[in-house]
Amino acid sequence: MNYEFLPEADEEFREASRYYENEAPGVGLAFIAEVHRVVSILCSHPLASPKVRGTIRSKVLFHFPYNLFYSIEADSILIVAVAHQKRRPTYWRSRAKKLLNIRRLASLTKPT
Repeated sequence: MNYEFLPEADEEFREASRYYENEAPGVGLAFIAEVHRVVSILCSHPLASPKVRGTIRSKVLFHFPYNLFYSIEADSILIVAVAHQKRRPTYWRSRAKKLLNIRRLASLTKPT
């Protein structure tokens, strides 16, 4: 299964990587490796993580206080947020609402 990041999630990922790398050389690379490790698990076992809101699921990173919030799409995993566990814990929900609206619109415009 393939994966992609929403642009906002990709920016969060990059921002956290830069932060960690600036704090201690090598830690940013460790963060990147951990995110990629978790994404690989999600691609292999997309249903393994619990649903937290609607169709959005959450997977905790090891050694870093972050969750990956994701959605299982027809042929890919969509990373909705790379969210710090202590900062604004529900901010990503607006992205989930947008995703739901896009799905609804797509289902209405599908030829039958």
